[in-house]
Amino acid sequence: MSDLQGKSAIVAAGAKNLGGLISTTLGARGVNVAVHYNSAATEADADRTVAQIEGAGAKAIKVQGDLTLPGNVENLFDAAIDAFGSVDIAINTVGKVLRKPIVETTEAEYDSMFDINAKAAYFFLQQAGRKLNDGGSVVTIVTSLLAAFTDGYSTYAGAKSPVEHFTRAAAKEFAARGINVNNVGPGPMDTPFFYGQETPERVVFHKSQAMGDRLTLIEDIVPLVVFLATEGHWVTGQTIFANGGYTTR
Repeated sequence: MSDLQGKSAIVAAGAKNLGGLISTTLGARGVNVAVHYNSAATEADADRTVAQIEGAGAKAIKVQGDLTLPGNVENLFDAAIDAFGSVDIAINTVGKVLRKPIVETTEAEYDSMFDINAKAAYFFLQQAGRKLNDGGSVVTIVTSLLAAFTDGYSTYAGAKSPVEHFTRAAAKEFAARGINVNNVGPGPMDTPFFYGQETPERVVFHKSQAMGDRLTLIEDIVPLVVFLATEGHWVTGQTIFANGGYTTR
């Protein structure tokens, strides 16, 4: 899969931020992209991303849906197949961050975090296993908190951690069809999702833990995602931490 020209991809939460840059980067490489977005609040972002992909000469569609409902995950894959004929690459950047002490976390918050970060990821993998072309690639964005020992992120890290087990099982189950399945775990990323959870003092600390005294940028992550779908296709069943040395196992 070193040549992406004419391939097709689904990018879940692909309208903006990391997902948006993955979508437009693939489009610039000649990949047709189904840009998923969750709600009306991000529809304008999805429209801009679709327009940029089409401007690069590839095909693109937008698909709305709450992916905590398995039927919407199936609809996303079916919409991409209807538009492009088949799908080769499935990238899931869906996630929700919550920083809150365990003793203050509500049941509703717990359920929401696990629905968005674990359940949606599971059924995304399921549809990928059913509907990707042979030789395809699946990448899920997780978090470097899976290798960290810290407070506050019990439901976020906890809800992302099952994805490692889902991914290892999927890598074995899909191997006969040549589909590689991996996770990428960014460090604290310079996006609005991060700043909403942290104090200025903690931001300074997080920056101090990585190369260059900075946060992870979305531009640090996109090349790795593309690599796993191309020259890195032999890598499978792995969680790759891309965090500038922020943490490791």
